[in-house]
Amino acid sequence: MITESFIFKLIFACLLGGIIGYERDIHGRAAGLRTHILVSMGSALFMLISIYVYEKYSTMSVNSVLSIDPARIAAQIITGIGFLGAGVIINSGLDIRGLTTAGCIWVSAGIGMAVGIGYYSVAIISTLLSVFALIVMSKFEMLYERDSFRQLKVIVADNENIIKNIMEIINDNKIHIRYFEFMKNTEQKIIELSFILRIHHKGITDSISFNLVKNIEDKIENIKSITWERVK
Repeated sequence: MITESFIFKLIFACLLGGIIGYERDIHGRAAGLRTHILVSMGSALFMLISIYVYEKYSTMSVNSVLSIDPARIAAQIITGIGFLGAGVIINSGLDIRGLTTAGCIWVSAGIGMAVGIGYYSVAIISTLLSVFALIVMSKFEMLYERDSFRQLKVIVADNENIIKNIMEIINDNKIHIRYFEFMKNTEQKIIELSFILRIHHKGITDSISFNLVKNIEDKIENIKSITWERVK
């Protein structure tokens, strides 16, 4: 039977899931407001159904062949959300995106489940902590030094010292070369260089990447192209 408590829990799950989804939405993530609302509400719905089934059939004889366990539906929610979270993780070459959003979907499911069983205080605290982690901690990450990895690709006219010169520019910018490879095209007389770089920095890497690319362009002649990509 649908009761006011049933409706309230669904609406409340939508609200809390929507708070997290809104933060994802304004940052342009594929799984945004509507996705998180549906995940949170759906999880609450399944928990309510699980409780309803248990309450309806729990009075059956212990000798019955029917076993009622409300935790079974909850376990299936967790499994299903795992597949949904994997779907928002994008693997594009060496770059992996969507891990945080996948985590948000997972948490939204947990919040919906908490609302479904009436554990409102835990649902609210989980929502607040999630928003704190997404907004406040992202600012905190800018305050301490950490390593980031980038891939630098340079296509340039081949000459005797070109590899050495580019490596010196990278080292002068206090960037560590973690891996390096090159390919020569003797017909076109060009060389393709690829570097995996480790950057120890505070804040964002935009200024570091801009300075390195500018130094290479200023000091190296006959550059055909420069590509700078994030590596995970």
